[in-house]
Amino acid sequence: MPRSVNKVAAHRRRRNFMKLAKGYWGKRKNVWSIAKNHIEKGLLHAYKGRKLKKRSFRRLWIVRINAAARLNGTTYSRLIHSLNINNIIINRKVLADLAMNKPELFAAIVKRATK
Repeated sequence: MPRSVNKVAAHRRRRNFMKLAKGYWGKRKNVWSIAKNHIEKGLLHAYKGRKLKKRSFRRLWIVRINAAARLNGTTYSRLIHSLNINNIIINRKVLADLAMNKPELFAAIVKRATK
């Protein structure tokens, strides 16, 4: 009995995988064994990058909040502690945006938290 390999599904799977290699340079874009390795590695880096992006944005927000807090006579850690004590629930993303775009509103929040 001949061996069954399901050529249609295998070809479709490879074709969809090779679409991901579009734009790669050299053999990475058209040789299956090489392209497969680079696509898998690229997808792994993309996964890690999505996690690192969140981390780096949080660091940026903290730097912006700290800079604006120091202009208002306090530090980042004291400000966050005061916000928590006074039950002012505002996340770092919004706080950093206020510090950049609406400094007078940020100053009012700092004043309210540290009084």
